[in-house]
Amino acid sequence: MRICRIRWAALPVVLALAACGGGGSGDNSSSIPISGPTPEAPAWSQRIEPYDPGKSASAAKAVSPQPSALVAPADTRAITLGPLAAPLAKAIASAPAAPGAPRQIGQPRGVADTASAAATAALLQWRPGPGGTQLAALRFESQGAHGVRLGVRVQALPPGAVLRFYGAARGEAVEVGAQELQAMAERNALGGADAAAAQTYWSPDFAGPATTLEVQIPAGATPTAVRLAVPGLSHYTLTPAEAEDAFTAKALAKSGSCEIDVSCNSDYQQQSRSVARMTYVDETGTAFFCSGTLLNDTASSGTPYFLGANHCISRQVVASTLITDWFYRSASCGSGSVNAGARRLVGGATLLYASAATDTSFMRLNGPLPAGIVYAGSYYGGAPIGAAVANVHHPEGDLQKLSLGTLQRYGNCNNGSCGSSSDIANAGFLVVNWQQGSTEPGSSGAAAFITIGALRYVTGQLYGGTASCAAPNGVDYFGRFDLSYRAALRKWLSPGLGG
Repeated sequence: MRICRIRWAALPVVLALAACGGGGSGDNSSSIPISGPTPEAPAWSQRIEPYDPGKSASAAKAVSPQPSALVAPADTRAITLGPLAAPLAKAIASAPAAPGAPRQIGQPRGVADTASAAATAALLQWRPGPGGTQLAALRFESQGAHGVRLGVRVQALPPGAVLRFYGAARGEAVEVGAQELQAMAERNALGGADAAAAQTYWSPDFAGPATTLEVQIPAGATPTAVRLAVPGLSHYTLTPAEAEDAFTAKALAKSGSCEIDVSCNSDYQQQSRSVARMTYVDETGTAFFCSGTLLNDTASSGTPYFLGANHCISRQVVASTLITDWFYRSASCGSGSVNAGARRLVGGATLLYASAATDTSFMRLNGPLPAGIVYAGSYYGGAPIGAAVANVHHPEGDLQKLSLGTLQRYGNCNNGSCGSSSDIANAGFLVVNWQQGSTEPGSSGAAAFITIGALRYVTGQLYGGTASCAAPNGVDYFGRFDLSYRAALRKWLSPGLGG
């Protein structure tokens, strides 16, 4: 995928758990220890170091988007869907996430006019393009949306064909080629998706009510070789940033009042550069927020391994829709203004491992990473009870926040219920309470960091819990990284070394 030009302005391109990532009441006994064996003294050598490519003289330079003058034609045919019924839009925007579920931010909508390849072909108006190519475009508007992602089912394209997607701003375009679309479909099919889902590419959104699809076919190809449809789209009912021009000024402070800007604590800037906000859609087109963390391997190879929660992404067809927003934090402590260096990565991910036992989702991002990122280190030994824990996350999809707490005990979670466990060897989760900050829906998947010496290491990822700004004595459950590392992740992170 080539990002022709992205100008995002601020983003230049248990107990029944009350909510994933915190919230509600329930297990508030965070200070009560459990009986049973204590964990062995930690072997601090069981770790992978963080890696900052910017400090490596031999590191390859990050690929940056290339400028482009591509502009959607002014006479592009428009397909318009009316606004969602107000009660539905309000319900989606205000509803808390269900236990063990990500934060929903968008609603699927059917598009009758382009539901089939034949219907879509009848609407495409072809015109000459540069170098003998031919172009056709359709503009989709879902009134009242804070963003629109098109579900484009690609049944056939001639070799060399390109799909482009535009927002309202001049030069704001993302393109994907026929070869990449075919590779995506093959990955999805191997992951178990049916033909329709496997062939569906979900476009990026452009923080507004409209997205334009443009098809370009090479010289010598005929329009009849194009067989695609747009049977549905994802209508964003919720966005973390609203201003006169979305994503350009003040972030809408949707997270709780107790949340702490990561920009207010200089000690956690390296972890901030490892954590991204996740946006993705499922097979229906329902859109969600979560959080995830970039992980280093023992070779510091620069492979973009990415850790999140299984309850966020557990299927390849969903991983293919992933968009990550990097450095999405406040410009300064408490400012509410988006950091001007924020960057967006499209292209999805390849799902390598997913397990509900520790709520682990482990992926390899498909697109080139922005300059300035840091690959987080990880600790695959047993974390000791009483250890200090930090969490960098995006509650409600908001600007990056920092929570500081303590590992209280070990526990297990199943189907939205969590509780303590005295079987430390087999308990799948770490139980943490917070002294500063908290978590919320949208924080799901964010890493728990512990400190070893002068550095910090990932030791788990957030499932959910009862903690929130309204329930400061609640606790959160993090899937244990040491268990997922030994079960599978070491094959990628420490090939040949075991652990």
